[in-house]
Amino acid sequence: MANANIRVRFCPSPTGNPHVGLVRTALFNWAFARHNQGTMVFRIEDTDAARDSEESYNQLLDSLKWLGLDWDEGPEVGGPHAPYRQSQRMDIYKDVAAKLLAGGYAYPCYCTTEELDERREAARAAGRPSGYDGHCRDLTDEQKAAYEAEGRASIVRFRMPDEPITFTDLVRGELTFTPENVPDYGILRANGAPLYTLVNPVDDALMEITHVLRGEDLLSSTPRQVALYKALIELGIAKEIPSFGHLPYVMGEGNKKLSKRDPQASLNLYRERGFLPEGLLNYLSLLGWSFSADQDLFTIPEMVAKFDIADVNANPARFDLKKAESINADHIRMLKVEDFAAACEPWLQAPHAPWAPEDFDKAAWEAIAPHAQTRLTVLSDITANVDFLFLSEPVFDQPSWDKAMKGEPAALLTTAREKLEAADWSDPESLKNAVLAAGEAHGLKLGKAQAPVRVAVTGRTVGLPLFESLEILGKEKTLTRIDAALAKLAG
Repeated sequence: MANANIRVRFCPSPTGNPHVGLVRTALFNWAFARHNQGTMVFRIEDTDAARDSEESYNQLLDSLKWLGLDWDEGPEVGGPHAPYRQSQRMDIYKDVAAKLLAGGYAYPCYCTTEELDERREAARAAGRPSGYDGHCRDLTDEQKAAYEAEGRASIVRFRMPDEPITFTDLVRGELTFTPENVPDYGILRANGAPLYTLVNPVDDALMEITHVLRGEDLLSSTPRQVALYKALIELGIAKEIPSFGHLPYVMGEGNKKLSKRDPQASLNLYRERGFLPEGLLNYLSLLGWSFSADQDLFTIPEMVAKFDIADVNANPARFDLKKAESINADHIRMLKVEDFAAACEPWLQAPHAPWAPEDFDKAAWEAIAPHAQTRLTVLSDITANVDFLFLSEPVFDQPSWDKAMKGEPAALLTTAREKLEAADWSDPESLKNAVLAAGEAHGLKLGKAQAPVRVAVTGRTVGLPLFESLEILGKEKTLTRIDAALAKLAG
């Protein structure tokens, strides 16, 4: 049953290129919001000035728009909880941190990095947990003054409760974390800059986020956030603790987590190759969720109608490029032919197209498009599939030439040329019969007979349906190319 009060958020950091795992997180949040007629909040976590960039920020916005993952509040849209960039919310975090300090929920910590490392090492050697040991947890005013007199800077740490923290994860069920495994943690740097551990839950609280759906790698930080939420509720800053759901890892080659450095992790790669947004989203939705036991192909509206976070699987999901390509190919075939033709246009123009703009023949393209649509895996494949129509001569692939021109290709091509010259060029079946007859004259079946013709005319052994291609290319160009192939063989 839909719940219009549901509020989810997608809050990436603008660093580097968008990653397919990040897109999967955005998709699940978006689908959950849309399924429930809830609200999708898009927030930018840009407090790390050293790593964040405006270029990455613009790429994020552009990528979400390309995918069709719209948002109800956030950059370019606005909303009641603006601003939606953390770099513009610093005063809010400082105010919350001051209230946490004043209420005793947080405290200054004067430990140096060297002291922390030394104590962690000692804890490890003694077989104890090596997290922060609470050294500055209960300092007197005199001890604080003494540290400050030494010139020590202090960070601010949140005071974790001394009892276990239990919450119900929407994907994994009930989880409990014991105090020794979740020590006090930093929320402000020594220079006063707020850390992710503070800003993320504070923004979720102030933006009244009801469901936090995020990657499994953030699961260990959830008990900290639950404890901080309780403090924020007691301070009147938060209304409730959101429900958490941790999405399974996306695994790459060798069953390792797909990292930003993996070539197949970059969203830009799929966009440049000509994946359809619908095809890519269909595949990414299968990384941890399934539409049904026997159906992997569906539209995005169908996914939204069916999506429930309770159906997400906790087990890691393996990224399978071949399956992604197969699903994308199915989505290409689902397009109306005019939509397919329009989607291919970027790959029929500079810088992708190897022909001059004036050599592009729109009528020839519209005629070949229905035949091309059944053959493509990604849209960028179109360029090599139709270049023979728009180039003055085919681009010969040498292995294809060597493979097709075995036996006595010149004799076959000579006969094929004669038969084609006499054929009806308004009927692909007539062109097929001409090549079939040429093959029979030389004791060859159609498959063997058409290979030298295909390579002579298109430059490749595989491609779009041959006889429809010959019809669209036209009699004069086809015969000229067979003549050129005969000359090449003779030379």
